[in-house]
Amino acid sequence: MGYRVLADAAAVAHFSFLVYVLLGGFLAWKWPRAFWPHLACAAYGLGIVVIGWTCPLTYVENWARMRAGEAGLHPGGFIDHYLTGVIYPEQHLLLVQVLVGVVVAVSWGGVVLRLVNSRSRRERSVLHR
Repeated sequence: MGYRVLADAAAVAHFSFLVYVLLGGFLAWKWPRAFWPHLACAAYGLGIVVIGWTCPLTYVENWARMRAGEAGLHPGGFIDHYLTGVIYPEQHLLLVQVLVGVVVAVSWGGVVLRLVNSRSRRERSVLHR
């Protein structure tokens, strides 16, 4: 029972990490300091996809599932097990990866625009004093 709970907690943490990688940049629109943790997570996620790093959460979930007497994850890891072929067709994997990159880029572009606009407003208010 404990191993199953650990495996499920790792899966929830994994999903949460993926959602944060996808949408976390939008938090920086409100809180600019949130950009740096998002940059680190997005870079790590990119490394997993491009370089093929193994995520520690995948290892933990797989280990716990096997200890609980369940089948482990797909050999391709968490994304291949839960998302590819389940949430989107396997033949659209590259498209999904590109779309994730576009969403992250848009969120970062929004951060830059907000910072530029807020800096301009501050400079204008200083000039009018």
